[in-house]
Amino acid sequence: MNDTPDETSNTSKNDSYAAGLPMGIAVGIAIGTALGIALDNLAIGLGLGLAIGAGLGAAFMGWGASKKKDG
Repeated sequence: MNDTPDETSNTSKNDSYAAGLPMGIAVGIAIGTALGIALDNLAIGLGLGLAIGAGLGAAFMGWGASKKKDG
């Protein structure tokens, strides 16, 4: 028998956990770009979007960590 652990099942869980922050930042930048265009001030919109995205990414990572503990 092979005593090495099956890493394929853990890889997808770790990848989805690690993708939380970049995914949140991408969504935030998209929201910020829309806000910046609507407010006619792209710099402020991108700054707000980056802040919103970092918050969303942290929330996604926290959600992924709690989901990882449960199962």
